[in-house]
Amino acid sequence: MKKLRSFLLALLVLVSLAAPAAAEELAVDAQACLLMEKTTGEVLYAVNEHEQLEPASVTKIMTLLLVMEAIDSGSLHYDDMVTASAYACSMGGSQIWLKENEQMTVGEMLKAVCVASANDASVALAEHIAGSAEAFVEKMNQRAAELGMEDTHFVNPTGLPAEGHVTSAYDIALMSRELILHHPDIRRFTTIWMDTLRDGEFGLSNTNKLIRYYEGATGLKTGSTDSALYCLSATAEREGMELIAVILKSPTSTQRFESAKVLLNYGFAAYDLAEVEPEEPLTAIPVRLGTAASVTVEMEGEEKLLVTKDKIGTMEVQTQLETELAAPVEKGQQVGTLTVTSGEEILAQLPLVAGETVERLSYGQIFLRCLRMAFLGG
Repeated sequence: MKKLRSFLLALLVLVSLAAPAAAEELAVDAQACLLMEKTTGEVLYAVNEHEQLEPASVTKIMTLLLVMEAIDSGSLHYDDMVTASAYACSMGGSQIWLKENEQMTVGEMLKAVCVASANDASVALAEHIAGSAEAFVEKMNQRAAELGMEDTHFVNPTGLPAEGHVTSAYDIALMSRELILHHPDIRRFTTIWMDTLRDGEFGLSNTNKLIRYYEGATGLKTGSTDSALYCLSATAEREGMELIAVILKSPTSTQRFESAKVLLNYGFAAYDLAEVEPEEPLTAIPVRLGTAASVTVEMEGEEKLLVTKDKIGTMEVQTQLETELAAPVEKGQQVGTLTVTSGEEILAQLPLVAGETVERLSYGQIFLRCLRMAFLGG
């Protein structure tokens, strides 16, 4: 029994030494946090990232995402007029004091949400898109499910306190990434420091102080309530790499911004996006019994790899391709592998795929080809 206890104690010590460091590793004052790189979606640091917590107005990232998707699909336009309902005007909290039946453009409403975190403008946009706030919330939850946000349940478009309205640092990073990756035009609003509405009569000042004080800041959304405390999804870009730092339940407003800066500084100091490409051009692969004699080869997806900065100068790339393919060949079918190494370490193995579809010859086409070869010498 003593030997067993000694063994278990030794095992616990080893596990504790091998376990990834928690919040003590970086000076982050928050109940949950996460740092993600935009292009690859890789998580660089996280603590309690799946804990379900109140997001406060960081909720509005999903509201903004649905609005931007509607704009980019053509079903909504920046200059469309939005009419404020009595319900939208009753929200309270952060607002631009919309009056019932007051009209503003979609662009003005977006500015109010991004810069001033306006609850009334958020609900007015939601009603304009879906007919009612309730219908819009259904769209929010449906989109969350599509993005794999398994820790999330939305109850309103604003983040005002409501029972069961929860998400996680990981899920906030997912929707933040979706917004800035596929709808970069949101930056025209999230990077505003100060502006006005109503022909200059109503001043706006960004609730995200990093926009003014942090190099490369691009957004994204603050939030705070008595129960959620201070929350933030902060985005910043330097030298072509954009990071997303999520802070949930930080004790003070200052601490949430400082914690986000700690995460962002760590990411920019330690990581880089490296261009990955074959050392020599990819050659076409012959196709047996195909309607084309060969198929081109291309990389699948992004040609960038997130690596620690100490690996940049030591990276090597090797390619391995099939020598021949049998028709049919489908576009996107894997036909080889690109391996990225640093010394003995394999950093990534990326698929190389067929650039187009090559159908198989029919029996008639094969017969005609044989006749041509027999009588015409090919």
